[in-house]
Amino acid sequence: MKFSTQALWLVGFRPFFALACLAGLSLPVLWALVFSGALAAPAAPFSPTQWHAHEMFFGFGWAVMGGFLLTSTKNWVKIRGYHGTALMLLASAWLFERAGMWFAGALPPIVFRLSSNLFLASIIAMLLWSLIRHRQSDSFRDNYFFLIILPLFLVAKNLLLSDDHFQAGASMSMGLFRVAFLVMLERTLTQFMKNALQANILRNAVLDTAIKLLAVLLVFASLLPAPLSSWIGLLLALLLIGRFVYWKPQLAMRRLDIGIMYLGYLAIVAQLLLQFLDHLAQPAWIGSVPMHVFTFGAMGLIIPAMLIRIVNGHTGRKVVFDRLDKTVLWIMIAGFVIRIILPQVAPAGYLHWIELAAACWFACFSILAWRYIPYLLQPRVDGKEH
Repeated sequence: MKFSTQALWLVGFRPFFALACLAGLSLPVLWALVFSGALAAPAAPFSPTQWHAHEMFFGFGWAVMGGFLLTSTKNWVKIRGYHGTALMLLASAWLFERAGMWFAGALPPIVFRLSSNLFLASIIAMLLWSLIRHRQSDSFRDNYFFLIILPLFLVAKNLLLSDDHFQAGASMSMGLFRVAFLVMLERTLTQFMKNALQANILRNAVLDTAIKLLAVLLVFASLLPAPLSSWIGLLLALLLIGRFVYWKPQLAMRRLDIGIMYLGYLAIVAQLLLQFLDHLAQPAWIGSVPMHVFTFGAMGLIIPAMLIRIVNGHTGRKVVFDRLDKTVLWIMIAGFVIRIILPQVAPAGYLHWIELAAACWFACFSILAWRYIPYLLQPRVDGKEH
């Protein structure tokens, strides 16, 4: 059997969810070691903070998003999807980028730029090609939001690594992930609530579109006057709260595997409200609280639950969260509390809280890697090809 025909390369979520597990267990720990001074920061033309933000958004975050979109887009437009050699090259480009980010200072500038942009440019081009070429068979009319945001990730990535535009790049990166999460939550929670709890949740085309359009507008928050972007964020938060009330949270919270998705939804709302509060009163947060409410709350809580669900379902297994799966989710909830809340209560232990939060990510994604990477390396158990 050729290496390119092995099960790992059958569909996009397989290699990239494996890489996401490895990134999730290692990147926060590396940052904690760098932040504490126990490990030398990468010798690079950017700061350690820029490295950390880039690696969490474009290393970990895009391993997850890449795996999700490579898999979902093929289902949306009803095609076979990228597999085999194409996925091998993408995974190699992702690894090339991780090496390039760590050894950037030792690389010629042109090699660093190549390593930094090859993966993202390639996967975005491939996703756009699938969506545009097969748009007539697309199941979702609002996939034009992906046509808008995907190219902008390249802009955000390069701003993030720029000395003069780091904050703009961080804001834009978070805004783009926010749009992607809102689109994904609309689609998946509607399905999960109906299948698991026989509950229909509110879907109003005008409200849903308004939410996504405001989220796209906030991608450019750093270019807008601060008061305007803050009030747009408040309006988006209020619309999200209003919709949340009609999404039957009292039912969802009875099940941890769905309830944690609702908590991630609320983290998006909380980040917007905290950003508005920053504009009004400029409270003395310990650490960049609004940003980490999004990264720990939306990304940190939603991604493990989605990974478990997708890997089980798309390898032919029943989507059932057992005790170990639920333990993983509780670990990430604990990580959120440790990283966001405890530093405000006991700021003297700030370094300690960062280390403990990184330990939570290490524990969560180590368990997920140990349990689910073997599934990703094996054919489907139901006999289907992919």
